[in-house]
Amino acid sequence: MTIRLSLTAPPVTPRNCQGTVRVRDRLEWRVGDPGDPAALAEEFLTLHRMPVADLSLLPGGSCPGGPDGSLCGAAVLLSGAGGAAAIGAPTGAPSPSPAVPDLVVVVYEHCPPAAPAVSGGWRLGAWAPSWSTRQHAEAVASVRAAIGRGDVYQVNVVGHWSASYTGDPSAALERVAAIEGAVYGGVVSGDGWAVACASPETLVSVAAGRVQSRPIKGTRPATEQGRRELLASAKERAEHIMIVDLVRNDLALVARTGSVRVEELFALRRWVGLWQAESVVAADLSGGVGLAGVLRAVAPGGSVTGAPKRAALAEVARLERVGRGPSMGAVGWVSAFGVDLGLTIRTVAADGDRVHVWAGGGITWGSEPAAEVAEAAAKAGPLFGALRG
Repeated sequence: MTIRLSLTAPPVTPRNCQGTVRVRDRLEWRVGDPGDPAALAEEFLTLHRMPVADLSLLPGGSCPGGPDGSLCGAAVLLSGAGGAAAIGAPTGAPSPSPAVPDLVVVVYEHCPPAAPAVSGGWRLGAWAPSWSTRQHAEAVASVRAAIGRGDVYQVNVVGHWSASYTGDPSAALERVAAIEGAVYGGVVSGDGWAVACASPETLVSVAAGRVQSRPIKGTRPATEQGRRELLASAKERAEHIMIVDLVRNDLALVARTGSVRVEELFALRRWVGLWQAESVVAADLSGGVGLAGVLRAVAPGGSVTGAPKRAALAEVARLERVGRGPSMGAVGWVSAFGVDLGLTIRTVAADGDRVHVWAGGGITWGSEPAAEVAEAAAKAGPLFGALRG
């Protein structure tokens, strides 16, 4: 099966180039293959004459278009396991969707406008979780025990659901990419697989000498009562600030000394029917830092790992029954103007015969297992709804 490549959403192409680019070349890598995915991505893009060896020189802005055959930019997809491999951390259980690579870099060039492809119909089967509600709650309790021992401060625990399907999933995946609040709404695909993302969270952006991350942590229903509860929750605020501190440390690895700053703290944003708390952490990028260095600094993202990051990843590998696949990684766009990568939360993968969804949340000492299970289900709900149509 070949799932068509969507060129309709911002993470895949800039808005003013949508529908007027074609694939020039692509790189795919999986955990277990030779090489470091961060270095391979930088080397591949450098081969295509993209200036990613020193991101401090990228001027900002967006591709203005160009003549037929000229370079536009590249879509990048890095799985959570790929990010862990890049820093030598545990990569966790095998992916339930092994057809999807752990690193995909797709280089695009300009071309005349093309007619949009027509999707066929499809039928979705029943959803099956990879663990029961009880098993999910037990994982939450296990993290609390690890916190009590002093092993970690916080761990993000992720659940997984899958369903069989028949037909063409393209239209359903594009509905996922169009979910309200999807800052990184897009579809990336290859031979026999596709990944749709509706993420609201910036993992990292780089332009004009500035590097920025916008971690999201803390969730409530998008009601006035939910807003009050989230603002008043000491547990949610503590969980959020732990991750902000982790992101500050991540950016410090590639920042000019003393330049890391929290520009906004615990601001509420809406994603479909949920309030989520977001902060803005920024810094001045050191000269000579390339794409590989930035990826190693920030991936996998702190809000989907925990703190300390490596210890949290060890807990994830111990507890989660199936791998995270392309979720909890990064997706976005790299060009001669800048880098803009979102965190692949709110993400769906389709392989030859099944569709996969992941969702979870950060566990702290104050977490209640039943509430954490309900939060994961609330985050997955809009994805299920978009897939159903």
